[in-house]
Amino acid sequence: MNESTALSLSVLIPVKNDADNLRECLPTVAFAAEIVVVDSASTDGTAQCAQAAGARVVQFEWNGNFPRKKNWALENMEWRHEWVLIVDADERITPELEREIRSAIQRKDVDGFYLNRRFWFLGGWINHCGYFPSWNLRLFKHRKGRYEKMEAGGGAGSGDNEVHEHVLLKGRAEYLAAPMEHYAFPDIATFVEKHIRYATWEAVVRGQFTSIGAERMRGSPFGNALQRRRWLKRVTLRMPFRPTLRFLYGYVVKQGYRDGYRGWVLCRLLAWYESLIVAKIWERRRERGMSAAT
Repeated sequence: MNESTALSLSVLIPVKNDADNLRECLPTVAFAAEIVVVDSASTDGTAQCAQAAGARVVQFEWNGNFPRKKNWALENMEWRHEWVLIVDADERITPELEREIRSAIQRKDVDGFYLNRRFWFLGGWINHCGYFPSWNLRLFKHRKGRYEKMEAGGGAGSGDNEVHEHVLLKGRAEYLAAPMEHYAFPDIATFVEKHIRYATWEAVVRGQFTSIGAERMRGSPFGNALQRRRWLKRVTLRMPFRPTLRFLYGYVVKQGYRDGYRGWVLCRLLAWYESLIVAKIWERRRERGMSAAT
């Protein structure tokens, strides 16, 4: 996009070996005046792909502790613009959402905006199952937002990038209506591979969901969608039959049945994911018990 018509907005895209997705993502954020791709020594041409599209590439080397990639970039990069939009390589900003973003960052009374992700799964969009709406604070004034601090360390298997952590904003936030497209699971094998890693992370940080701190999101049944979800996670941590409850929640309460066969498959997979979390929590307890006994 011509510099004179580009929007005064910085885009942050965290990546690692994601060249194919990045090629599809970059054109959808080309309206922004600054695009920064934070890489982790990719070997598949990711950095070259970003540079060819005119993005600035910064290499990040994680030390195994806090901060991870997004927080590090927010804290250490010299951003050219006040507003930053965080987009993963497997996400796409639609023209409708672009128009909303253009209007949103002109406002003086708001410091951030939640974007609503819509997941593509088994050849169609998921509109229920507890997966849509899926609100995330992705557009905000960069000095006012940081991801919550979840101490997972290098053994959580989630890599050097924040995955399930949420942005804590010092200011007022509102919501944008047009969804952001998310192509996280091109096939079931990818879903399974990612959720094995996610389950390890969930098991490692389990205790932090119940603790309260200034650097973590506080769950509340009366808060926004993310706070309610965090509260629900905390409440259900010790409940029996969690995999069954997870299926019923997604398929019945959140009307996953309305997504047809793909809704059935997704809710079954989410129930499996819950059982995997339970198993990994048990495994960690067993390992700690064996270590204490020696």
